Amino acid sequence: MQSELDAYDRRILALLQEDASLSSAQIAEQVGLSQSPCWRRIQRMKEEGVIRGQVTLLDRKKIGLNTQIFAEVKLNAHGRSNFTEFTEAIRGFPEVLECYVLMGAVDFLLRIVTADIEAYERFFFEKLSMVPGIQEVNSIVALSEIKSTTSLPVLR
Repeated sequence: MQSELDAYDRRILALLQEDASLSSAQIAEQVGLSQSPCWRRIQRMKEEGVIRGQVTLLDRKKIGLNTQIFAEVKLNAHGRSNFTEFTEAIRGFPEVLECYVLMGAVDFLLRIVTADIEAYERFFFEKLSMVPGIQEVNSIVALSEIKSTTSLPVLR
């Protein structure tokens, strides 16, 4: 169910997406509310699940994860019947940052990070290719990153 968000809520969300460490007083000042109503709005959006959590974003390259791979995965007919087994296996791989179910020629799209191509090769042969039901994996190496954001376009 989609939450009803007014202009204040959207401005609060935009600020929190840019810096989740802001206090409710700092946010209130920037959006034109007093602290208590601002805090209540933030709490409501947390309770409703609009705000799912607050995290620290890392620069993957500065911690040695220099390679980003997009893997298209196609399951065989038997694999499709074990969808849950596949998804649980993928959720268990810390190298897989994102996994999407697709419509079309492939069944899943994975975003994977590793230190280098050799590390991806080990991941592929020791983990990914061992998941039952996989028919085909097409790996695409990202050469550079043009845009990467976690901010959703909440302001209209």
